[in-house]
Amino acid sequence: MAITSANQLELLQTAEAVAREKMIDPGLVVEAMEESLARAAKSRYGAEMDIRVSIDRKTGKATFTRVRTVVEDEELENYQAELTVAQAKQYMENPTVGDTIVDEVPPVDMGRIAAQSAKQVILQKVREAERDRQYNEFKDRNGTIINGVVKREEYGNVIVDVGSGEAILRRNEKIGRESYRPNDRIRCYIKDVRREPRGPQIFLSRTAPEFMAELFKMEVPEIYDGIIEIKAVARDPGSRAKIAVVSFDNSIDPVGACVGMRGSRVQAVVNELQGEKIDIIPWNEDQPTFLVNALQPAEVSKVVLDDEAGKIEVVVPDEQLSLAIGRRGQNVRLASQLTALDIDIMTEEEESARRQKEFEACTKLFMDTLDLDEFFAQLLVSEGFTNLDEVAYVELDELLVIDGVDEGTAQELQARARDYLEAQAKAALDAARALGAEDSLIDFDGLTPQMVEALAKDGVKTLDDFATCADWELAGGWTTQNGERVKDDGILEPFDVSLEDAQTMVMTARVLLGWVDPEELTANEEEDLDAVEGDEEGEV
Repeated sequence: MAITSANQLELLQTAEAVAREKMIDPGLVVEAMEESLARAAKSRYGAEMDIRVSIDRKTGKATFTRVRTVVEDEELENYQAELTVAQAKQYMENPTVGDTIVDEVPPVDMGRIAAQSAKQVILQKVREAERDRQYNEFKDRNGTIINGVVKREEYGNVIVDVGSGEAILRRNEKIGRESYRPNDRIRCYIKDVRREPRGPQIFLSRTAPEFMAELFKMEVPEIYDGIIEIKAVARDPGSRAKIAVVSFDNSIDPVGACVGMRGSRVQAVVNELQGEKIDIIPWNEDQPTFLVNALQPAEVSKVVLDDEAGKIEVVVPDEQLSLAIGRRGQNVRLASQLTALDIDIMTEEEESARRQKEFEACTKLFMDTLDLDEFFAQLLVSEGFTNLDEVAYVELDELLVIDGVDEGTAQELQARARDYLEAQAKAALDAARALGAEDSLIDFDGLTPQMVEALAKDGVKTLDDFATCADWELAGGWTTQNGERVKDDGILEPFDVSLEDAQTMVMTARVLLGWVDPEELTANEEEDLDAVEGDEEGEV
């Protein structure tokens, strides 16, 4: 096949036809043709030559050129694509290194093999352009809802035709046991779009919490307009869900707006989610208040929040316990996901028994350690004292407010408490040394003798050992196994060491040992702070 005037326009017509069919830029098809013709020309003139082809976008005329680069004499390697400064003087005045000399060469006649090779290059380029177009199109739609048509089902995964490509709805992203047949219409949430060698992969979901949020955005104009905001969503797909909403307009009830007239708005979402029951909850900045709302329809008597541990205790009437927990723990689990807190639920009777047990334990502690009678020990506990440290190091005035306690009695109480604590610390230190704890660990700032003893019992006996510990090994934490949260006990957890405290102590140990450069650590902290501030500004 020769590129002659008879088929010059045919090149452009072919490029436009392919571009329309694949919905890509005609220029990309023409570039593919130029590359394929250049490759064919190299097979004719020599692979070492730098042959380039340019197709006129108006006339379709293909121009073949040979490009040579001017190089230093000692760098001349490819005689077909390079030439020296002296050789270049035959073609131009005052040539310099880096200049290029372009000569037009005659068009080539493409034989059958060359034509087939050119066709493969064009097809490959078109496929790559089509994949890029699909990726760019769906990448911008990531996080939105899309309508599609079911093509087939493979091993429980549903292949969905989404117009200009195919997407996959995995088995674990379907609601319950829903099944689809070919040509069924389906609505899904675009969860992820990945660029892969075989083309863009589009992953759909119907179980994602974001799917429900987007459905409400479609059904409730106030959410779309930003008057109402969805703060959190928790789902047990196909069974039950909780969604927290807040209104920025005092005249609009966020719950009522989401429910709609006679429940029309929420019912549309329920129908799409295969009858999933939805609790719409008013969001509140006060976490205990928000939790009370989240545990509806159960009534809550009292809430105790532990900010440091991220835990919350909820007390409910005895007859409300099963309602608060829900079937198979569903209600409390969804409330926990919604509030991002660990929730402990107990009845009023259980809470009363626990408080009585704690009261008795504290009373016995003061009786045994401070040599007090039961009445006086109970008096201390009633005033809010729960451990010896509080008695030993509290301001003297706080002890003087107790009935029957004068200054001398208060000083004697503190002296007894301090003596006992010092004896306990010495005993713990002796036990730690007996277990092999070294001075490098004992002298480390932030560790009490009791902590050192606990570490030594667990095999952590040197500062090096301590520096290799993970924060969760010291402070404890939670892991998920087989879909259930499992508690990991920390070595220092009995001493109320938080994850942040554990991180700080471990990093300090690494700095002292020279494992970490403190300047780099400070720089990283500043970068993290800047990133957080940037995110907050972006959110605003």
